[in-house]
Amino acid sequence: MRYIEPHAHMVSRTTDDYRAMVAAGCEAVCEPAFWAGFDRGSAAAFHDYFRQLTEYEPRRAAQFGLKHFCWLCLNPKEAEDVKLAEEVLALIPQFLDRPTVLGIGEIGLNKNSRNELRVLEMHVDLAARHDQLILVHTPHLEDKRKGTRLTLDVLKADSRIRPERVIIDHVEEHTVRMVLDRGHWAGMTLYPVSKCTPARAIDILDVYGSERLWLNSACDWGESVPLVVVHTALEMRRRGWSQEAIERVIYDNPREFLSQSPKFCLREERKDTTEVRRLKCGPGPGF
Repeated sequence: MRYIEPHAHMVSRTTDDYRAMVAAGCEAVCEPAFWAGFDRGSAAAFHDYFRQLTEYEPRRAAQFGLKHFCWLCLNPKEAEDVKLAEEVLALIPQFLDRPTVLGIGEIGLNKNSRNELRVLEMHVDLAARHDQLILVHTPHLEDKRKGTRLTLDVLKADSRIRPERVIIDHVEEHTVRMVLDRGHWAGMTLYPVSKCTPARAIDILDVYGSERLWLNSACDWGESVPLVVVHTALEMRRRGWSQEAIERVIYDNPREFLSQSPKFCLREERKDTTEVRRLKCGPGPGF
């Protein structure tokens, strides 16, 4: 089956993962900037990381015929240092014109602190000024409902932000409705020990429908499963979902949201080799 992996941290995964994803039907992978497992100490470290996301990783994915896209930001876990955040955000505009950058993300809150809120507002302003899509991280466990409400309020307070151009990720049963009611897209992250299990995600789809919802693995250096979107699709089939309904969730929905960026282009859409088409779709295999 074909699918899109809309949230995966591939810099922390092996080439075997790329090979397995392509064999399972993955047509594109999107990688938000995230926490490295430790706090980076300088803006220069982020500059190198942004180069890795925009230069090296697309080439690595292209070895397996897979389109790689990315999002740029300073992750919420590193947002307590507002001075560093200001320096990092000042770097981002120079990368926004690169052919695989889709927007600003994954931004949001970690502990719902005052500094995190300030840095979130700075990211939202950056996205608005440069007309970028936004991908939002919501906090874990007991902080999720509060953090989601705070994030939604920040987005609503900026009149330049169009709700349909924002994806709020890591939603669960107690936050999905508030996200959808605001007109945003909602992402369900499928983790083996936290966030949302495949069974719970399918239950949410059964209750709320599939409009403006997607599934992702958010696979990284922790306990995570790069092929969990496919595993969930198989469970959906076992539970009576049609192939068309499954594909709507794992392929059509992420494609619809991500295609709001003119840079997002899949192999099937590259029907000619003209220079105009090449520039519109960005680098393909062999980049």
